[in-house]
Amino acid sequence: MTGRAHPAAFARPAPADRVERVADALQARGFSPEILDGADAARARVRDLIPERASVFTAASETLRLSGIEEDVTAGGRYRALKPLALRMDRATQGDDIRRMLATPDVVLGSVAAVTEEGSLVIASASGSQLPSYSGGAARRIWVVGAQKIVTDLSAALRRLEEHCLPLENARAQAAYGFPSAINHLLVLNAEPQPGRSTVLLLRAAAGF
Repeated sequence: MTGRAHPAAFARPAPADRVERVADALQARGFSPEILDGADAARARVRDLIPERASVFTAASETLRLSGIEEDVTAGGRYRALKPLALRMDRATQGDDIRRMLATPDVVLGSVAAVTEEGSLVIASASGSQLPSYSGGAARRIWVVGAQKIVTDLSAALRRLEEHCLPLENARAQAAYGFPSAINHLLVLNAEPQPGRSTVLLLRAAAGF
């Protein structure tokens, strides 16, 4: 695929052969990719991958919310869900405890803004709260990635962020919090040096933004 993608292409799932090529690229860079049909299959697979009683931080993700994965983790009682625990803590007096807890979970679970054909994962955040666990603190990392998030390269990933993801996230943030979002923090994961640490559940269907 060459040339400048039209923004509408950022919402269209990649064909099966392209999904398979990206999985191969991720594997070559040390990630553990698994190709699944869609969000329901990912929901079942997440349950298999995370052991009971593990501490789990679910990063902000429409993929997790819309698929029901976030509710499974935070409300199911199977795991030690850190996000609702953090919300019950006093930020004024326990801010350092919250920061340390969210930075070093057993598992961080989320999605990405884009995955390149070369096998890089691109993650954006307004607050940056989930990035410490993604970049090094979590013992295990799992991403659920819809096929519409596949792009050619990092330049296309940034375009997808700015032209597709940000307008949608702005609307969501305005409705939920009363203020817009922003691309304040950007994390690019080019490879995984620790075998088995990072699983990418790559879906054949679209999921999330």
